[in-house]
Amino acid sequence: MMSHWIIAPVVLPALVAALMVIIMRGDLLLQRVAGVAGVVALNGIAAALLWAATTHGPEVYFLGDWPAPFGIVLVLDQLSALMVAVLAALSLAVVLYAIGSGWDAKGAHFHPLLQFLLMGIGGAFLTGDAFNLFVFFEVLLIASYGLMVHGGGDRRTRAGIQYVAFNLVGSSLFLFALALIYGVTGTLNMADLAEKLPTLPEGDSALIRVAAVMLFMVFAIKGALVPLQFWLPGSYANAPGVVAAMFAVMTKVGAYGVLRFGTLVFPTSLAATGDLLSSLILPAGLVTLVVGAVGVMGASTLPRLAAFAGIASMGTAFVVISAFTPATTAAALYYILHSILATATLFLVADLVTRRRAHARLDAAAPPIAQSGLISALFLAAAVAMAGLPPLSGFIGKLLILDAFRGQAALIWPVILGSSFLLILGFARAGSTLFWKAVALDAEPQEPRPEGLAFTATFGLLAGLALLTVFAGPITAWLGDAAQSLHAPEGYIAANRLGQGD
Repeated sequence: MMSHWIIAPVVLPALVAALMVIIMRGDLLLQRVAGVAGVVALNGIAAALLWAATTHGPEVYFLGDWPAPFGIVLVLDQLSALMVAVLAALSLAVVLYAIGSGWDAKGAHFHPLLQFLLMGIGGAFLTGDAFNLFVFFEVLLIASYGLMVHGGGDRRTRAGIQYVAFNLVGSSLFLFALALIYGVTGTLNMADLAEKLPTLPEGDSALIRVAAVMLFMVFAIKGALVPLQFWLPGSYANAPGVVAAMFAVMTKVGAYGVLRFGTLVFPTSLAATGDLLSSLILPAGLVTLVVGAVGVMGASTLPRLAAFAGIASMGTAFVVISAFTPATTAAALYYILHSILATATLFLVADLVTRRRAHARLDAAAPPIAQSGLISALFLAAAVAMAGLPPLSGFIGKLLILDAFRGQAALIWPVILGSSFLLILGFARAGSTLFWKAVALDAEPQEPRPEGLAFTATFGLLAGLALLTVFAGPITAWLGDAAQSLHAPEGYIAANRLGQGD
């Protein structure tokens, strides 16, 4: 039993960030050492929590030993443990890349802000209370804004303001939805809501439906779902590449919220909402997938191409989530894992290219870049992963999705396959411009500063995609068990009934 360790992914980054701000201010070397040590420790804790969730089932940590639903609770189950584990793995690659590329030296407080971001995202994955999900959303919003404007610049500042404004709208909707739910049920504990909502009088059904739609809109904003995706291309494309790579997991917070609430609080069996969420998510996800694929085709810069590819991956994830069955949920979880690693890899490759290129545009050739052979291989691997081509995990993920939607092949298959074709064309266009149409120069490209750690981090993410491919069998079996637990949440609810911590 690891109930007391459940809070560690929240407390550890918070403590490391506080130490950096108070003791290590102005000492970049100490911040780097503490940052790497913190994320390495976080990876070890995340691995232990993943093992505990697999072997022991759901566990609950009661802050202050106050019983649910009166106190704040953190809940560990297979889904939350999985998301914390992938967050920890991605953070290690990001901090290594930031150090290796020198991005962390281009502005103040990169490492403390990254730790606070880890605290917010980790808390969002682990919380068992809807209000504290809002609180952690705000923590990650503040930290992500600081990271987005890291390094300065007018365009980056404008993009950051747009990002904050859009997400503040989502925060306001979140508060309205929570107030409505609390006014009707008297609780915001998610397990408690799962028990109370089916017993509400029929007269309260309309209010619950309104609250469910509001929450869906909040998660749609976080997940960049059409028509609420406008903030993402400009924000992510103008953010530092290493920050955009970290943000690859932030859009998945929206998908996590839909999965958690759609299986626990507002399942399809709930009379008040029925298949309301499914009917909203499916068409929006299909349109998002098409918009992302078309955006990749027409992207003017490599970072914008990566941003639109991320939108397309979120559309795919939401399409498969919308069915809310164990089979489709397992496929969605596999694809989400793949998408986080592939999108982060693409953003890191985009950063490697743009920092070596005379200009960032894809509609005009530029002089050849240093280390073009190695970087072109990385771009090819990232493109293959994002487009869903064999042999990497994107191909397996899309096969799982197509198989899960055999009954709706006429609707789902053409959109997924057609968008994959557009992604292939978009990546081929970008790759040919970047690496085949370079303008010859008399002088050799100027060698950049040594970036061994940056390349190590990028190859590490590709290694994660390779492992996801090689071990697809046992991973999908484990994800199938996790999906079954999500759709049969009795264990999650029972853990919250314990009342007192161990």
